[in-house]
Amino acid sequence: MSAGRLVVCPTPIGNLEDVTLRVLAALREADIVACEDTRRTRTLLERYGVTGTLVSYHEHNERERAAELVPRMRSGAIVALVSDAGMPLVSDPGFILVQACIAAGLSVEVLPGPSSAIAALVASGLPAQSWRFIGFLPRKKSELERLLLTSADTLVAFESPKRLPGTLALLAAADPTRPVAVCRELTKLHEEVRRGSAKELSDHYAAEPPRGEVVLVVGAAAPGTGDEDRAIAAVRALVAAGAKPRIAAKVVAELTDIGANRLYAAHTER
Repeated sequence: MSAGRLVVCPTPIGNLEDVTLRVLAALREADIVACEDTRRTRTLLERYGVTGTLVSYHEHNERERAAELVPRMRSGAIVALVSDAGMPLVSDPGFILVQACIAAGLSVEVLPGPSSAIAALVASGLPAQSWRFIGFLPRKKSELERLLLTSADTLVAFESPKRLPGTLALLAAADPTRPVAVCRELTKLHEEVRRGSAKELSDHYAAEPPRGEVVLVVGAAAPGTGDEDRAIAAVRALVAAGAKPRIAAKVVAELTDIGANRLYAAHTER
């Protein structure tokens, strides 16, 4: 059998000293390093004296590049897959290549390493026994409301610094005491982890807009609280999916103790 394989290599999320010895060994052994941005990856490799053949692999060329790399691995090549930071495939390119390797019967080795989602979850001080990672938060207000207001688990998400104040304001308006942590620039020089209620953090970032990369961690909604907000969010989600407002209100009313007219009025007052 061919010794060719794919090695998925997580890279530092900020501090280059967080790279693991196994990842460095894999990068040295690889015949090809497929990376999201060759310039960023080259900086990491040069830091540790690693040389290799780099090829770009990003969201705009995934299918074409996968079609090139799979035959190379079938012929015995070892390909290391990296993204700009953290674990490939987690809100980063790589899924198509991994699927193609599995379909071709090629070995896929995944190395452990840095993850901003895990780091933020632990740093938040919020319960980690049951949690959800959802990548980047949705842009549609109705989808965002439904997600934030109905989560029964700790929620971990990426958010842009420009949108963070608005997201916190939305959460604070519906559930001001909800526990939240904003983890910014993790492992970097200006790392910040700010914990507090949705209202406290909304007020803070409204006055001092954040900069840099942000991971938002939101505590689970308390059982029995925010039922009406969640019902309204469900109506809006159904309407966004194509349902007529009155029909959506009626459907949600049948599943809750909240009247259909009240739900319809709340939706139209938006």
